[in-house]
Amino acid sequence: MSLKKSLDDIRTASASRVPADKLAVMHRATDDLRHSGILDRVLKVGDTLPPFALANADGVTVKSSQLLGMGAVVLTVFRGHW
Repeated sequence: MSLKKSLDDIRTASASRVPADKLAVMHRATDDLRHSGILDRVLKVGDTLPPFALANADGVTVKSSQLLGMGAVVLTVFRGHW
């Protein structure tokens, strides 16, 4: 399954679970971000992510340089619940 198909499936499933008023807020926030010009400043496919240090789920600081030493890195951000 392609990444696009997976994301489309997630988006469709979420739309059926999220209350309409919350979904409207999410869509408005997304539209606001698109119109802000932020997309002109985000990393594009193939760009190199700057070095970073973040706390993991256990609160332990993890550095990108340490992770890259073990192989490819995929960064996922969980923003909480609505």
